[in-house]
Amino acid sequence: MLPLNSSDTRLAGCFLTGIPGLEHLHIWLSIPFCIMYVAALAGNTILISVIIYHRSLHEPMYLFLSMLASADVLLSTSTMPKALNIFWLGTQAISFDACLTQMFCIHFLFVADSAILLAMAFDRYVAICSPLHYNNILTPSIIRKIAGATLTRSFCIIFPSVFLLKRLPYCRTNIISHTFCEHMGIARLSCADISVNVWYGLAAALLSTGLDIILITISYVLILRTVFHLPSHEAQRKALGTCGSHISVILLFYMPALFSVFAYRFGRKNIPHYVHILLANLYVVIPPMLNPVIYGVRTKQIWEGTVQMFLHLGK
Repeated sequence: MLPLNSSDTRLAGCFLTGIPGLEHLHIWLSIPFCIMYVAALAGNTILISVIIYHRSLHEPMYLFLSMLASADVLLSTSTMPKALNIFWLGTQAISFDACLTQMFCIHFLFVADSAILLAMAFDRYVAICSPLHYNNILTPSIIRKIAGATLTRSFCIIFPSVFLLKRLPYCRTNIISHTFCEHMGIARLSCADISVNVWYGLAAALLSTGLDIILITISYVLILRTVFHLPSHEAQRKALGTCGSHISVILLFYMPALFSVFAYRFGRKNIPHYVHILLANLYVVIPPMLNPVIYGVRTKQIWEGTVQMFLHLGK
């Protein structure tokens, strides 16, 4: 494929190569990715259905969990179908506007996921540090406002990146060495200075995910301080148990992302490019696949609700 000039790029669109260097393994790689994607869809759909089905689960903690499950389904669905198309059918072409749309959805949902995890940390903080005021603080109205704020913040942070990409001239190539479109991958197709894109991407990450990590850490420092001042070991065990699932999900969400960022920034010369692409693809399916399992296994109400729902459906 030949490099295209600015006007041709916008008309002809982009080409996603898949996982560079592992093209001969695309068919084999598609099998675990397809299984994980289907598992993520099934697990999160069941989780959302259980929360909707049981009125006893219409509490802040579980409502936030249903929001996380919804965002996870959308995040994996914004990437995996196209990736599997590339692996199975070799359909690498994607229009420029569709590429921008996919980029927006991926980053929007990532920021929304992070905000939901922050909301869940706040929920645990109120439940443990101020239990008597829990119902007065996390009212249905407040939960709706938190959901609205999550969507608004994600949109305001990510939407400017669409204009930053549209303003650039594209005259190098239209080939993106990835399975999906992301901000810097598109920006690097430009023949102009992309410093604004680089700095905006960094600022957006720091002001969204970076700030969320700091606030979540502060929440859990305060939670742990309160827990270890509880009078009995049983109370401490029960309080830590309610936070265990959330801590697991937080680590599952942030650790691969941070590893990928640092590996990309500081290990580009030592780590093959295909490793970065594999990590990026695993990142959008593994947390969505495992989150329902973590909550199903560690949360008694979710497990019992799932069993009851299937027994009712089986009658």
